[in-house]
Amino acid sequence: MTDRSTRRTVILAAGTSALLAGCSEYGDKNSSSDESPKASSGQQLATTSDIPVGGGTIFKDQKVVVTQPAKGGFKAFSAVCTHQGCLVDKVADGTIDCPCHGSKFSVEDGAVKAGPAPRPLPAEKITVEGNSIRLA
Repeated sequence: MTDRSTRRTVILAAGTSALLAGCSEYGDKNSSSDESPKASSGQQLATTSDIPVGGGTIFKDQKVVVTQPAKGGFKAFSAVCTHQGCLVDKVADGTIDCPCHGSKFSVEDGAVKAGPAPRPLPAEKITVEGNSIRLA
């Protein structure tokens, strides 16, 4: 019986090592915790004049929405709805709107204004230099 338990231990140890190696390799290749493609850091998204005051602009390829709740104040959020992962498609009347199930989010802080979304839109980092808005 000793041979059998030793064999199981070796097989278990080998399987665990392979599993851990696979996890660390995945983490090394993708430093972001979510798998949605993002624009590369520093990529210009827009100019300040492209973003309407009280509204915003959606950048579908980058999955980012940039808003200007008050003149000169720019915010950025993920454009992926927290309900079921649809992309938002409209910014109007102070909200960022999802077409799939009617969720609405605040242009000011991404907070849920109307469900079924369970959480706010996550903030994205941007930099505003002169009239250029870039992902940070």
